Amino acid sequence: MPTGRMAPALMIQGTGSNVGKSLIVAGLCRAAMRRGIRVAPFKPQNMSNNAAVTSDGGEIGRAQALQALAAGREAIVDMNPVLLKPETDIGAQVIVHGKRLATVKARAYWELKQQLMRAVLDSFDRLKAAADLVIVEGAGSPAEINLRKGDIANMGFAEHANVPVVLAGDIDRGGVIAQIVGTKAVLEPGDGDRVVGFIINKFRGDPSLFDDGYAYIEKATGWRGYGVVPFFPAAGDLPAEDALDLETRPRASGLKIAWLALSRIANFDDFDPLKQELGVSLHMVRPGEPIPADADLVIIPGTKSTRGDLAFLRAQGWDIDLAAHVRRGGRVLGICGGYQMLGRKIADPDGIEGPPGTSEGLAIIDVETTMGGDKRLTQTAARHVASGLTINGYEIHIGRTIGPDCARPFAIVEGQPDGAISADGRVSGTYLHGMFANDAFRAAFLSALGAPASSHAYASHVDATLDRLAQHLETHLDIDGLLALAT
Repeated sequence: MPTGRMAPALMIQGTGSNVGKSLIVAGLCRAAMRRGIRVAPFKPQNMSNNAAVTSDGGEIGRAQALQALAAGREAIVDMNPVLLKPETDIGAQVIVHGKRLATVKARAYWELKQQLMRAVLDSFDRLKAAADLVIVEGAGSPAEINLRKGDIANMGFAEHANVPVVLAGDIDRGGVIAQIVGTKAVLEPGDGDRVVGFIINKFRGDPSLFDDGYAYIEKATGWRGYGVVPFFPAAGDLPAEDALDLETRPRASGLKIAWLALSRIANFDDFDPLKQELGVSLHMVRPGEPIPADADLVIIPGTKSTRGDLAFLRAQGWDIDLAAHVRRGGRVLGICGGYQMLGRKIADPDGIEGPPGTSEGLAIIDVETTMGGDKRLTQTAARHVASGLTINGYEIHIGRTIGPDCARPFAIVEGQPDGAISADGRVSGTYLHGMFANDAFRAAFLSALGAPASSHAYASHVDATLDRLAQHLETHLDIDGLLALAT
């Protein structure tokens, strides 16, 4: 247990999911950093298959990695000590301090999480010992009072850690007065007393039209308002936390890239840099939709359940579309789980991702995969074979893939081949995530497919957008007042 001076903390909770908590915390972190404050983000429990590999060799939610970037810090496992990665509708893999603890169903997790508060508080204390300020993000909503017992994500954590709470409401979805006043009404008095203010988020139009509503919330709750934040359109230029946030209106021209919205899609931040390329028309293929016949490239992304999502892919008829795409001379890229699907067979003898068994793959490249061994979690520097360019990315997978097409690797990692390429060179697979965040590689890869030359600097653009987010909050919130709440 750390000793000595401990930094103050402030927690941002929401009236529901997707009210903008993650972006508010990221913006506050950047605003604090620009004041010279050593700030760290923290989320006790997150649920997401979009994970980031940390500098200390674990995995956390991608949103906390973005918040770490906003704070000017390396992402570490203590920033998100409990991560839930859904594998089925009723079960999830539980990651504690960056490593897999177990795979459990929802009811079993409810019993397990009562043992996890110690791990959460240990991480929180380590962050407080190494920072001047910790900004905490809640999960879901404290109004879910049926989940209050044993809670580690919202008021349960706030109580144990003695952290003041600011409640964020989303006016864009409507009913924000009821969201905030209703939350106050259902909270136990002790929990309600922990709330020290509220924020209205995602406002569109003239904020003065909400003056009466704002005053009513203050009067009805006794909580002080800290501002009304207008909708921030540039949020789409930041790494997406939800796959649906990646959806864009396909451009009328440019290289057409279609990507499959798998049911357990994971690490879909691979698409964020492509979305920003003006010479690319990025098309999300939703369940029930066909793969566009005019796609130049089809990408099968990572997944938390490779065999399960392979069955899902077939249920959409995408296997037929892919076969036709390949016959027409189209190109295919499989990333991680998507790479495994491209092969002849996927064997999971120990039931690591579901019931034990073997599934026939798409047989587009001549490889086969066996699940097993330890999960590979590492930040990686690789050399792309075709271009000779360096790729800085990460690996987060279980399984070993072998076969004749591995003789034509996609990249070289630590002196060893990674991935495979078909004999005609049109179908590729790799375990590397994050490759398209590398500007030189992305430009060369897209140029080889016929896209116009690009000079877009992705990382610099993300950093500049975080500055814009911080300034946006500075303009519309009482930042100094919010930071002064931290205890």
